[in-house]
Amino acid sequence: MYYVYALKSLKDNKNYYGQTDDVDKRLSLHNSGKVASTRYRRPFVLIGYKTFETRNEARWIEYSIKHHSDKKNKFMSELKSQK
Repeated sequence: MYYVYALKSLKDNKNYYGQTDDVDKRLSLHNSGKVASTRYRRPFVLIGYKTFETRNEARWIEYSIKHHSDKKNKFMSELKSQK
């Protein structure tokens, strides 16, 4: 299984989106400063994630979220409706 996840930075209150095969491990890497793109924005909290069968599918959704605001808004509303 692969996941597309959303994190919220407690430092700047902005969101970060990514994909992984282990959400807990990836969150730990973000919060420990081992991810260069988020090192100066930590700490992070997990907003939520969606599950996908293949890495290609997860990568495509991550790309879509990062490049299309309508896809990002849809993804965030789906995460909120899951709670």
